[in-house]
Amino acid sequence: MKILISFLLTITMMYASDATIEVIKKVDSLPSMAIEDSSTQYDETFKMTFFKSIVSDLTVISIFNVDRHYRTISYDSNEVAVENKDMNYVLRYELSKDDANALKIKVKVILNNEKIFSKNYKLNNKNKYMFVSHTIAYDINELMGQKPVSWMKRKVIFSRVVSPRKSELVIADYTLTYQHIIIKGGFNLFPKWGNKSQTEFYYTSLDGKKPTLKHVNIRTGKTKVIKSSDGMIVCSDVSNGGHKLLLTMAPKGQPDVYMYDVKSKRITRITKYGGIDVGAQFIDNKNLVFISDRLGHPNIFSKNIESGLVEQMVYYGKSNSACSSHGSYIVYKSRESSNSFNTNTFNLHLISTETDFIRRLTAVGVNEFPRFSLDGDAIIFIKNYKSQSSIGIIRLNHNKNYLFPLKYGKVQSMDW
Repeated sequence: MKILISFLLTITMMYASDATIEVIKKVDSLPSMAIEDSSTQYDETFKMTFFKSIVSDLTVISIFNVDRHYRTISYDSNEVAVENKDMNYVLRYELSKDDANALKIKVKVILNNEKIFSKNYKLNNKNKYMFVSHTIAYDINELMGQKPVSWMKRKVIFSRVVSPRKSELVIADYTLTYQHIIIKGGFNLFPKWGNKSQTEFYYTSLDGKKPTLKHVNIRTGKTKVIKSSDGMIVCSDVSNGGHKLLLTMAPKGQPDVYMYDVKSKRITRITKYGGIDVGAQFIDNKNLVFISDRLGHPNIFSKNIESGLVEQMVYYGKSNSACSSHGSYIVYKSRESSNSFNTNTFNLHLISTETDFIRRLTAVGVNEFPRFSLDGDAIIFIKNYKSQSSIGIIRLNHNKNYLFPLKYGKVQSMDW
């Protein structure tokens, strides 16, 4: 019974100023930016597709009031389009092809009819245009002296359930515009990047006699078995160097947190509570946070690996699960309603271990599986609302949320 409850809990996890303080920014207070297309070599469909992508990325960096009107002009024009003369900034680009049919992009930013930035980009595969768009937004953000948004250029890996006991593991950009199915067939869940360079990942396979944790090297295409376990086995986190894994396992019917050393292949049991301990996340080399029912309901606790000291981290909510940590901040999922006949609301909350502030990050639907970006600038999460499954991005210091819907299937779990 404990295995079933813990597995359902894990499935639920799938399904400056203090960042916990609301930062309200009026749209009108942001500088305006217009976008001009100077392309002549591509068809109208692709030109409009790229335009929408760059509008989306510039909106997500949250430092401009981005104009969504599509306008064209010669790249070498000395003045901006008439409709853009009152805009603070204008980004102008030109898409073209070289002799090898590669996509070339020239970009410049104009302020008061003067060029303040220019850069050329090149991409061999036109179908991956969105990654150039993300990079352009990253560079513009840097131009404006903002904190880096390196997460925009990272890939998301997620498990998409497409039918009963059938799923796909998919690698995508953060907007889900680019999607590459890397593992198809079977029931494969809980993918987790194995290193910062995103060249390897772990996942749980439920196709064999026992749940099995597997490792995939993307560059070589090789898959190897890490460990199988009765009941369940899930990799919930990977250390910064990629040498240690935090696992949830129940080899003897008791779901607990374990640590796996990648080099020595040694497994150490971290928790020994007579209930449910799952979903651990590293805080640093000596401390972690995890989900436990030791209060009679799911809640967030921290634990010192060496001393064994356990501390309750969250005092708000009666059903708190699915946490992620970055420095002194913890984001977690909390049930906001208790209705036996209708879908309940699950929202994300942010707390600081150094203050008493609690900040609610979402408002409606089922919001789950939050993950901090590596720099803590943003949070990615899964949102299920009105039969639609989406990936969400929360810009903490800008008080902005953005959603990118999945075209088919349901996101089961993911990593960034």
